[in-house]
Amino acid sequence: MILLCSIIMLIGVLISVAFFTLFERKILGYIHIRKGPNKVGFMGLLQPFSDAIKLFSKEQSFPLVSNLILFYLSPMMNFIFALLLWMCIPVLSMSLIFYYSVLFMLCVSSLSVYTVMLSGWSSNSNYALLGSLRSVAQMISYEVSLILIMLSFLFFVNSFDFKDLIKYQENTWFFFSLFPLSCMFIISLLAETNRSPFDFAEGESELVSGFNVEYSSGLFALIFLAEYTSILFSAMICVFIFLGGNLVSIFFYVNLLLILFFWIWVRGSVPRYRYDKLMSLAWKSYLPVSLNLLVFYFSITMIILALTI
Repeated sequence: MILLCSIIMLIGVLISVAFFTLFERKILGYIHIRKGPNKVGFMGLLQPFSDAIKLFSKEQSFPLVSNLILFYLSPMMNFIFALLLWMCIPVLSMSLIFYYSVLFMLCVSSLSVYTVMLSGWSSNSNYALLGSLRSVAQMISYEVSLILIMLSFLFFVNSFDFKDLIKYQENTWFFFSLFPLSCMFIISLLAETNRSPFDFAEGESELVSGFNVEYSSGLFALIFLAEYTSILFSAMICVFIFLGGNLVSIFFYVNLLLILFFWIWVRGSVPRYRYDKLMSLAWKSYLPVSLNLLVFYFSITMIILALTI
């Protein structure tokens, strides 16, 4: 039953990713004052599936001097890690709900750094290697601040379980009580998922395409799917952590759509950041602020605990 429920959930995730790409292209189209995909199927609803068929039916090319085994394995492992993240979501059927789901999420999300690094290195291309180095530096930098920001939320809940995060936000959301951290958390996730204005892993003007420059056909589709699966998961984590994500309520899915809309809206309206500013934002701004706020919120929890005793 656990295996069956997990497979059903992953199929649902992949269909959601397909329609999220359509949602993004439609919104970006209206931001640019154009229609977006509207030809394939009714109002372009079948466009993601035709794109998938097109990508997987193309010829697979690979560099002659590449490390072929790692070259093929890296996108596959990247996609597997992106899907494995969803195993910690506390769905209401038989699933892998466990007490350390937040730790599991942090461990699996940090593994995707290795797949990006190996994708760039195994291509044996200077552009791909530079793109992967930039992406790895960015992801590692923002992972540190992301974990420290998340710790403040976890101190209030005193648990590593997503179910407890839902339970503690029945009356009020953490978004209001921990507003600065919530904003920092969203921006850190934008950087972590390589989204605009922090999309430096794919600098078309200076790196052709980034770490995925040598990939084509199905392997490129796997990298693309892994990226969008991570974005969808990040939006869901935002809803769980500071928007009181009760899976039974319709407001959960409304909040999820609003966060996803914000992700796309930022891409359509904010210009790309400068790379040195991105790094200084992580190490000089977010890290000290999140550490100070962590100490502050930890002291508040200790005072509340002492008063209750």
